[in-house]
Order: sequence, then structure tokens, then C-alpha cells
Amino acid sequence: MTRERDGVTARAEDDPVTRESGASGSAKDPEDGAEEFGTEGGPGPQPRRRVWWPAAVGAVLALCLALAAALVHLDGGGSTPGDHSPEAGFARDMAVHHQQAVEMSFIVRDSTGDADVRRLAYDIANTQANQRGMLLGWLDVWGLTPTGDKPPMAWMGGHHASYKAHDGSLMPGMATNAELDKLRKARGKAAEILYLRLMIAHHKGGIEMAQGAVDLSDDKQIHGLAKTMAEGQQSEIDMMNDMLRKRGVPRVG
Repeated sequence: MTRERDGVTARAEDDPVTRESGASGSAKDPEDGAEEFGTEGGPGPQPRRRVWWPAAVGAVLALCLALAAALVHLDGGGSTPGDHSPEAGFARDMAVHHQQAVEMSFIVRDSTGDADVRRLAYDIANTQANQRGMLLGWLDVWGLTPTGDKPPMAWMGGHHASYKAHDGSLMPGMATNAELDKLRKARGKAAEILYLRLMIAHHKGGIEMAQGAVDLSDDKQIHGLAKTMAEGQQSEIDMMNDMLRKRGVPRVG
């Protein structure tokens, strides 16, 4: 399926969601299967309220705001990032990176009835879906496709660019297909611990990428979003390590 955007034809299969789905086997947007994301407590998975719509509406709103901000930037004389620019690389790679975090969060919601873990997972899914909408919106305004012709992380250079993708882990911090399968099979406390450990590693990779965008880009919008991502994810890492401690598990890193 194709769609026209400002004279640019984009294919559905070019979207990082499609690419990520192929890597992990079941990636989905927040509105797909998110109908029961409640936070009730209890010994196991609970009947849940239908609350997928806040994430879906938030993602659409984020996309609209991103488009408006990018258009204002261009109207003000700002240059459009090129296909191989740090801005384009960051937007593409972080969109893929975020999609896996959303996927993991929706996996764990069906595996535990713990209110704190479910609330955290919902917050992560909602926040990263919204940010992903902004990143894809910028690419759209820049006239760039959601995927490029360079390997993931090539825009960062150094050891990040030399990362060897394996078993669905396309970038530092991303879980492998085997780890995602293990998360799908886990239940209760085991699922909570595995999710927390995987998400901490995922956030650390995301923070490094966000810092790379701050270091390499001169775009104020990129700087603002990247700093927000890094600060928010570091706060969540601290929270998740505390949750691991409460479950008798050593902190990660």
C-alpha cells in the first residue's frame, strides 16, 4: 500500500513498524491489542479496562504537533536535514528502538497483575508511542522515508556504528527475538523481573542514542526531544532498579 505525502510516495513496508515486526515477529502499535491495559493488583493477570485510546490519541496528537513544529522551523528559514544527516538517522533509529519498548510493555501487561509494573509499562508505551509519532512526523515533513539505506546507528559513528545486529537486536539495548519469546512465556514475578531487566538495558541504549543526537545535531527540536528522552528514561531506570530491589534482585548497572 502506498500513500502520497507532499509529493513523496511512502510505502507501508518502509515504516520501521513493519521492519521491526519482521525482526521480532509480533511488533504492534499501541492501538493494536492494547484494549486491556489496566492496573489492578492481584496474584495474576486481571480483567482489565479498555484504555488503548489514550495512547492512540496521544500518538496522533504528537504527530500533528511534530508536523506543525517542523513546518514552523522550515518557514523560519531552517534547512531541511538530508537523508544521511544525524537528524534523519536519529529519527529513524529511535522510532524503531521505541517500537520495541512499546511491544515489550504490551507483552508484560498480559503476564502479571502487579499494579506497579503494569502502570510503568503503560507509561512507557504511551510516552514512547507519542515520541515515535513525533519522529516519524519530522521525517515526513523533511521529505524523507521512514527507513534509509544505511545500517542502524551508522549516523553516530564510532563503536555504535560497528554494532552487530543479531537475532532481531538491531541496535544497542534492543532485546533479541529469543529474549522476547522468553518474556512472552514468563508469568507473574518472573515476567516482572525479566521485563524490568530488559527495559533497563533498552533504556540505556536509548539514552546513548539520544546523547549522540545532542552531540551531533544543531537542530533545536532534536536537542529538546533527545534531552527529554534521556532525562525521562534515566528516571525510569532508577525506578526500575528500585522495583528489582523490592523483588530481591540486584540492580542492573
